Amino acid sequence: MVNYEVTVSTGNLAFAATFNNVFIKLVGTDGESKRTWLKGALQFTDGTVSLKYPSLHLNVLHASSSWQYKQIQTVLWFFLQALRVSEDNHHLGRYSRQMELDQREKDYRWHVYVEGIPHCMKSTDPLSLPCEIRFSFTKTTEFPYTAATGLTELQLKGLADCKKNWTNIDDINRVFCSKQTEISDYVHEHWKEDAFFGYQYLNGVNPMLIRRCSALPDNFAVTDDMVSLHGQGSLRNEMKKGNIFLCDYKRLDGVKANIINLKKQYLMAPLVLLHKTPDDKLMPVAIQLKQTPADDNPIFFPTDSEYDWLMAKIFVRSADFSEHQLNVHLLRTHLLAEVFAVSLLRNVPMVHPLYKLLIPYTRYTLQINYLARSLLISETGVFTQFAASGGEGMMTILKRSLSSMRYSSLCLPDDIAERGVEAVPNFYYRDDGLKLWDIIQRFVQGVLSFYYKNDAEVQKDSELQKWISDIFEHGFLSQASTGIPQSFTTVAELVKFVTMVIFTCSGQHSAVNTGQYDYGSWMPNTPISLQLPPPTTKGKTSKATMLQTFPDVNTTVQGMATMWLLSKQSSDFVPLGQYPEDHFSEKIPCKLIKDFQGELEGLSVVIKARNKKLEVPYTYMDPRELENSVAI
Repeated sequence: MVNYEVTVSTGNLAFAATFNNVFIKLVGTDGESKRTWLKGALQFTDGTVSLKYPSLHLNVLHASSSWQYKQIQTVLWFFLQALRVSEDNHHLGRYSRQMELDQREKDYRWHVYVEGIPHCMKSTDPLSLPCEIRFSFTKTTEFPYTAATGLTELQLKGLADCKKNWTNIDDINRVFCSKQTEISDYVHEHWKEDAFFGYQYLNGVNPMLIRRCSALPDNFAVTDDMVSLHGQGSLRNEMKKGNIFLCDYKRLDGVKANIINLKKQYLMAPLVLLHKTPDDKLMPVAIQLKQTPADDNPIFFPTDSEYDWLMAKIFVRSADFSEHQLNVHLLRTHLLAEVFAVSLLRNVPMVHPLYKLLIPYTRYTLQINYLARSLLISETGVFTQFAASGGEGMMTILKRSLSSMRYSSLCLPDDIAERGVEAVPNFYYRDDGLKLWDIIQRFVQGVLSFYYKNDAEVQKDSELQKWISDIFEHGFLSQASTGIPQSFTTVAELVKFVTMVIFTCSGQHSAVNTGQYDYGSWMPNTPISLQLPPPTTKGKTSKATMLQTFPDVNTTVQGMATMWLLSKQSSDFVPLGQYPEDHFSEKIPCKLIKDFQGELEGLSVVIKARNKKLEVPYTYMDPRELENSVAI
């Protein structure tokens, strides 16, 4: 006779509790225990019961399917692990695991939202989502309140229906001053400066586009006599030294721009050439706003008139908004995180170490993505209505972005090397991100190596193989050109991919999401749409032209309110490395978690010390400040 002590507690989710009777029993190959009543007709919050019976499988029976139990832990936990390690010897283990997965396949079904982009979870409304992945009570009440009161909190409510042009920069100032952050105030003061324009390619919300330029594209005919390289010689020599960089928005070429307030909008596909100066600034030296060279598509330079050059940069910043929001933010964090989560929940049972390792990084993702599809990118969504790339153009960009995506671009060390930006100074996204990647990689290596002693064990794990197979099929649409693994053959392959998943859901999402209000609330720095075409000849732009080109008042304030919502930290925020629910109980994984938390704390201290010396602090990769999952 063996004693099993079982602890059951209710999860911190909205409506997770129940007034129904809750029972538990242990089921084993030699029989089963009696069904034990945990509590009566009171709201179930916690329960403890000791049962005496030999068993291999724990089965919870309860009358309410909405009750979400947070933790079921036995002091003899190893018998659950034995089901995974030696399942060939435990037919009951295989049966019970399959029952769980059969149910999960019903709960978590794939859905094609739009052909050509990653599949999502099928759901009709937030309440149709399984309780285990819904918002907590706090988040359930807080998020819609924040969304509904955004315009009021920003003191913009009276402007939401104003379809007029801005006629005075002071009016934009008054709107902006309703709610500022330390960084947004800096943006307001420095947005016109070339050095700050270049800085944003390193440490703004889209640090993913810039790459070293070793040869100019054929469609960007910049010559030495056109540009000033701050006394550093020819373009060719500066390219050889690694001092010339290119930002190419070719994914936006030919995209159909939106119609807003019954007015045609304009979205360019620019090419931007930047030069690293001797004092380590990244300065724009040439801008071409369309991909195809033509007489009416001039190349702009800092030596042009003030408003010719400023307007060229404004069109670039507007293009960067669409590239960032749809490719870098929506596709590469939100949609991929959903694919990782749905495949995990469909294919990997709760006793599996991969489930225990990754489930904290899926928190709230499925519900936040449902809301994004409903409130942002649907036919009536804010992005569809008010962004230049909303509507038809949005899906064109998403499809192009997925078809051109490569696995290496999701793995930060590979991506930095491929873009040739290893030595760019003052690149804090890279510096902090690489340190964070290494910390996550060591943690993942330790945990997975504890369970998988050799490559053969990885190859034989059918649940693990089904997880990656589903990701390849439903996330990357079976496109081999992406380089995404279709199966795992080694422990090293598994460790790299899981590291990428955790980094994408935590650090990467924070880097491309959290600063949206910081860098976008001052509209002239990040116009979400522009309503006049770019200049086709030089010398004809003015301050009045700029104001007429800016989005209308209602478009501006809707963009501000949305960025405010997406940048606002929830009160039940869980920082990276913190685990409110205990999934592991063995000594080694638990120690690895403590070591992981210690390394993250150390990185946070280093980042905070560095930021004290910076004119513009970079906080988006600080482990204390970034969330475990794509939860906003």
